[in-house]
Amino acid sequence: MNRPSRPVRVLAPALAAGSLLTAVACANDGGASDTVSVSPAAEQSPSPSATPALTRAGAKAALITAADLEDDWTQANDAASWRNKLLVDKVDVAAFLRTKTNAAECQRLLGSLYSDSLLGRASGGSALIGFTNPHARLLYQVGDYGRDAMTNTLDWLRSLPEKCNQFTATDSGGGKRTVQVVAAKLPAAGDAREGVTVTVRGTANGEPTTLTLDVAALRVGASGAAVTNGGTRGAQHTSTEAAVREGARRLTDVLAGKTPTGNPSEFD
Repeated sequence: MNRPSRPVRVLAPALAAGSLLTAVACANDGGASDTVSVSPAAEQSPSPSATPALTRAGAKAALITAADLEDDWTQANDAASWRNKLLVDKVDVAAFLRTKTNAAECQRLLGSLYSDSLLGRASGGSALIGFTNPHARLLYQVGDYGRDAMTNTLDWLRSLPEKCNQFTATDSGGGKRTVQVVAAKLPAAGDAREGVTVTVRGTANGEPTTLTLDVAALRVGASGAAVTNGGTRGAQHTSTEAAVREGARRLTDVLAGKTPTGNPSEFD
């Protein structure tokens, strides 16, 4: 399944059936699969950065596996389409009394979660893989995004707990939701990393519902990876930590010309 990387985009409240449960409706739909989604990006020419550019094959080799995660995760066969089922809300700009810029940053966060484009557009090879358990799903993406772009993304993530600490968003039906963003601690992995936990509280089908997502990114050289993990029963932070730790290890090995143990190519 090919899935070109897409730029981050600002959302419109367009989902007619938007609900908090939408964000994790596919958690029970994903089954075991031998499919790994890879971007069609061409092989890259040598990069001027300290580490070599990540190729298409390298990105695939750097993907984590279910064995790398804590708890009972199963590889899903529809991870590339999850972006169509994520929550779509529009930030209430009028509620940002101090600065409208913060509202735009919070909208960018919601947009990146909807479009699975937290790291922006890859300049080289990239790949993604998804996992589900009975109550949540975990999406892992890795690619060559460029050192400067990755640094900017990590700086942006670091700023969100202050800029978007708590704000109001409106769903397609006009319902109000409270969104909170707090910093999340991550293991020392890769050259740099940042993480937040996003909590959305509202009503779905007439019942109070809370969606919790761990959102993390890491950089190794000019390449990076992103993790989104959670559901309506919370986010398993130990799994997020494992994805960051093992993902950084695999990416470091690939960029050093090594073959990671448990290479995803065994599923081809």
